[in-house]
Amino acid sequence: MLELGDVQRARRDPGLVVLEGFHAVKHAVRFGAELLGLWTADADELAALSARLAPDVVLSPTVVDLSALAAVVPRAQVVALARRPRQPDPDGILALPGPEPVVLLEAPRHLGNLGAVVRVAAAAGAAGVITTGTQDPWHADALRGSAGLHFALPVARSRVVRTGDRPLIALDPEGTVVGPGVIPPRALLAFGTERDGLTDELLAVADARVALPMRPGVSSLNLATAVSAVLYLGAAR
Repeated sequence: MLELGDVQRARRDPGLVVLEGFHAVKHAVRFGAELLGLWTADADELAALSARLAPDVVLSPTVVDLSALAAVVPRAQVVALARRPRQPDPDGILALPGPEPVVLLEAPRHLGNLGAVVRVAAAAGAAGVITTGTQDPWHADALRGSAGLHFALPVARSRVVRTGDRPLIALDPEGTVVGPGVIPPRALLAFGTERDGLTDELLAVADARVALPMRPGVSSLNLATAVSAVLYLGAAR
């Protein structure tokens, strides 16, 4: 049987997922997570939160000392371990049927922003999220940023950029302004970092470039904000 002390070791296990905070646990359970352990220092408060915010979710926590919980997750009142779900790999995500877009993040740097993108993509009904670079999209910090919504759609990391049969649409300041009908069905929507944007190599192979309308003098948007705007303004449904 798993114990609270196993959480730290689980962070290094690719088959396990650490969920920090009520919202991450709530969404994970709602979308089918298999919890292997759940710990809190205040079962009554957790039950009240669940009754108020997620009455459809049933949680059975193990109560631990507050100091023990804080030593593992200092910023959360509940932590859980779940088995990482079986999801399509990057090629499998690209091959998913339907018109929904796939979000591609080129070498994202900030795990919280990466997680926020997953949250937006899940809310907007995207088919999946693919990342490149060194960051693990299933890191606990990304899970916290997504509020556990990694369980709502496939999220995977790829060493190379492949498109399958999807048109590659790159967000770039020189592109066509996003609007209804600008983004084709089954698009692979590529986003770079806020500071540097997409690499020249990726832009060179894009089928089209799109831009977000912004007030003069505003040079960029947070990554998750940009993804949200593109998905809601321009993605075909």
